[in-house]
Amino acid sequence: MITVIRCDLYTIGRRRARDSGAGTIFYMKWFWPLALAMPSLFAAANPQLKQVTAVYILAMGNGEDQFLANQLTSSGLFQVVTDPKKADAILTDRVGEPFEKKLDELYPPPLPPPPPEAAKKDDDVKKDDAKDTKPTDDTKRHAVDLTGGGRVTTSSFNRGKGNFFLVDRKSRTVLWSVYEPAKDTTPASLTKVASKVVKRLQADLADKRQGGE
Repeated sequence: MITVIRCDLYTIGRRRARDSGAGTIFYMKWFWPLALAMPSLFAAANPQLKQVTAVYILAMGNGEDQFLANQLTSSGLFQVVTDPKKADAILTDRVGEPFEKKLDELYPPPLPPPPPEAAKKDDDVKKDDAKDTKPTDDTKRHAVDLTGGGRVTTSSFNRGKGNFFLVDRKSRTVLWSVYEPAKDTTPASLTKVASKVVKRLQADLADKRQGGE
């Protein structure tokens, strides 16, 4: 007795191709959402950001610092302080050399160690000699020029371009940043920008605090 099995190779091949295609579609369906989510899942949250409780806001262009102070105070996200020594972080609209100089003014570096006794005596002698010498008119004019130069540097520093940075006071590390330019300089536009910045910071900070718990 001979058993004959009828096999349609075309049908089997087509079925396998269909099953393989379904699997490919399934994998491709979930590949891109997972690929897009991977950076956010593995992004290292700055642990210093969740430790910030008090913020000092530097002067910004168009008075944006006033609107940010209002929005931050209303949201209760951070305590806005007027004494930079009480701040954990600095909110500014630019970083770089002018910002570093401003930090040095707010937080002067520690003084160098005192000189030996012999050097102290020499300094005392120089001070006594300096007291007997009256400043000339050129010296006075030079002091006035230095003061005016400081004011010009501060004015240039206060110009913002839509960038906002939250900088740690001690390490001077940028903990958070966002780009939110204003359409114009009207109070309504500046208030809208400040509101968006605070909401974005609040959302990012909530994610980082949840991740750290």
